[in-house]
Amino acid sequence: MISQTVRWAALTVAALTILVFLGSQRSDFEVSYARSPAGGNGKVAPAGTVTLPSVEEMTRLVRASPVVRLPGTVARWDTARVDAAIGDSGLRILAVPPGLDEASTERLRAVEEADLRIIGTAVTLGTISVGGSTLADWRDEFATADVTNSLLLLIADLRDQPAPAMPETLRWREPTAAETAVVAADLRAGGFHRAEGAALEEAPQKSTAFPDGRVLYVALPVQPLGKPVPEYGPALAKLFPDTPIVVMYGGWIEYSGPFAGDFADIAAAGFYSQAASVMERSAYTQRGVLETYLQRVTEIRFAGIFDRPLPYQPPDPLRVALPALPWIFVLCVLLFVVISARPILLPAGPQVARLIPGTLAQLAALTALAVEMSALADQRSETPLARALVSLTAARDAVDADLPDAHVRAMLRNAEIELDRAARLLPYRGYRPAEYLRGRLA
Repeated sequence: MISQTVRWAALTVAALTILVFLGSQRSDFEVSYARSPAGGNGKVAPAGTVTLPSVEEMTRLVRASPVVRLPGTVARWDTARVDAAIGDSGLRILAVPPGLDEASTERLRAVEEADLRIIGTAVTLGTISVGGSTLADWRDEFATADVTNSLLLLIADLRDQPAPAMPETLRWREPTAAETAVVAADLRAGGFHRAEGAALEEAPQKSTAFPDGRVLYVALPVQPLGKPVPEYGPALAKLFPDTPIVVMYGGWIEYSGPFAGDFADIAAAGFYSQAASVMERSAYTQRGVLETYLQRVTEIRFAGIFDRPLPYQPPDPLRVALPALPWIFVLCVLLFVVISARPILLPAGPQVARLIPGTLAQLAALTALAVEMSALADQRSETPLARALVSLTAARDAVDADLPDAHVRAMLRNAEIELDRAARLLPYRGYRPAEYLRGRLA
């Protein structure tokens, strides 16, 4: 009875499961934090375009000098290292400002005498462009406009030489007490410090990147090449604990403050890996770079990567359970099939005792079944039938010897199991003990 209940319960659960699953196929499954309010597409917008001289004029300049820097050029490099790498090869470099219009780009490509071209901070060799690919590379490139490593890499390629070592060129130093005091005074007064030469004129208004409180901004110009750069972030973090601090070194952004170890590198890598190619070649403003960086920080916060300040949207239990429904269905079907097939594939358990209460009556019923089956037995069913007859004989002898009833019933159970095995091997239906006795008692 219990197996029948489990069998039909499994089939019912399987049917309900497949109905729920099929009815929800148009639903999607998403567990996330609140939608990010960050606007924009995460890309830095160019501030404007630049027009270059004619091809003839640039060609004349390159022929006259191995290194030509047109007005507005921002790229810098270690002259001694680059000159040593060029040696007597006669390679010529033409550096131009970022933000070229399409016509100027075509004119620049037409200057055949220039072996290496630098557009902003992107170093090119024909159609090959070399820029930063790691945080250290981008820090050197955008904090100091240094293109030394990119130049050395392409020069080595042109001269069929091994790739040179490319160490980090930006070195940090602790700012002096006087430097820190000047910056801290402005931050206490208005939350923003702008150093001379910086392009950022004012701090952004309240940003969704840091919605929980005050943010301090420091804007510095591109730093001198080859000189240690003051690392203001850690020093200011001591004066303004638990306060987000954003320091801009030209186009490079350093974050200090709460959760810096959890997300600062993630935010920088995500931002510069996407924006660097635009920033290298385009005329950009510090404001455009900062606003786009803050959009990326907003997206990271709303993704729950660090402090998770925003309301969490609990998942729908039904949608979370949907991936498991097909497996529940399969398991229920398998359970139904196994329980249904068990009486066919396996010997039935002792059931005579349920149908006939008395020991002597059970002995008589099984003996009658064995005698009837003996006339139908073939080579396959003879063996289990013989074992059943042995058990029945032993049970009868036990009754005659007045042995305990439990001993007799154990022999009868063995006889019933063997008769069931023999009945399954017969080509006739209705001889399994339970079926046979139900038919006789009906």
